[in-house]
Amino acid sequence: MSIERMILAIAGLFVFASVTLGVYHHSYWFFFTAFVGLNLFQSAFTGFCPLAMILKALGFKSDKASA
Repeated sequence: MSIERMILAIAGLFVFASVTLGVYHHSYWFFFTAFVGLNLFQSAFTGFCPLAMILKALGFKSDKASA
């Protein structure tokens, strides 16, 4: 699985889990949902994604073609 697909999968999992925890456990979990959303938003404009750096260090490959 490529880095880009891993980011989408992990972000989706984190959003789902934090919304579920926010509804059933404590509303402070919605702050984590907002953090994930803001991180995705800023990475769309800046290209900086901490999770991508972590996944790259773990050996995952990008599916972007080298130009």
